[in-house]
Amino acid sequence: MRLIIGTRGSRLALAQADKVCGMLVEKGVRTERKIIRTEGDTNTTAPLHEIGGQGLFVRALDDAILRGEIDAAVHSLKDVPAIRPHGVVTSAVLPRDSPADFLAHEKPIGEVRVIGTSSTRRKAQLLRQDPSHVVKGLRGNVDTRLRKLLAGEYDAIVIAEAGLQRLSIELPGERLPVESFVPAPNQGTIVVVSRDDPSLTETLSLLDDPVTRSDVAIERAVMEEVGGGCFTPLGIYCKAGHLIISALSLDGLREIRREEDVDTVPEARSIGKAFRSDAWELIDEAYRTLGIQPIEERKAGDL
Repeated sequence: MRLIIGTRGSRLALAQADKVCGMLVEKGVRTERKIIRTEGDTNTTAPLHEIGGQGLFVRALDDAILRGEIDAAVHSLKDVPAIRPHGVVTSAVLPRDSPADFLAHEKPIGEVRVIGTSSTRRKAQLLRQDPSHVVKGLRGNVDTRLRKLLAGEYDAIVIAEAGLQRLSIELPGERLPVESFVPAPNQGTIVVVSRDDPSLTETLSLLDDPVTRSDVAIERAVMEEVGGGCFTPLGIYCKAGHLIISALSLDGLREIRREEDVDTVPEARSIGKAFRSDAWELIDEAYRTLGIQPIEERKAGDL
């Protein structure tokens, strides 16, 4: 069997696809890599929440799978929307890399004031730590972000540590602790999605890590019940069943937080529903502030 593996064209996406292809080759499966362009790659100036959210990076690859152009695609799981098209399934969840964010800076930490990120979650967490920070928007792939840092446009930038690890990049700076800078749900996790075809799913399942799949399934269940997507400052992180959920106001001044141990996905869904009720005002406020259709005016499945 020879599998055509689809990927975005960024250096990080290619590194992730090459990792998957290498793992498959070790299992005796031949592969071919195919690059698919996405709208999120061509529009790198507008904030993600203005052009459709992280799902932009996935939609084109889903369509290519359904058209039969590729057999499977490699994604960062945090980019994959909760609602998936019929006929596309998650066939493998790889062992998780670092879930943490990394604050990259060359100046002494005490001199860092202007920080680059377009994530509402990261911005709110930074402001909660120090309201004097000036957080400016920053889009683009890893190389683009690093060039802007080195050019002095920012004193520091926030980037997923897993991305640096996958690209073998070492930078001055520090890992942000997941307890206070709660990661985006599923951050640090690579997945392989494919057509819902047993001949594909059985082969790709050779790469699956049950422990990571369990943790990220709990995170995703909470995310689906809470809603908000990439529009709200929401962190969800589970390790070995210990769950942390944090929702912040856009300015970082208010937080709703919950921590507990979770054994099953149904239990995670119950927790997510309760947390949604507790954090409703913060989530709805974020939608309204960003000029997005308010939550109560959306259909239930749209979140």
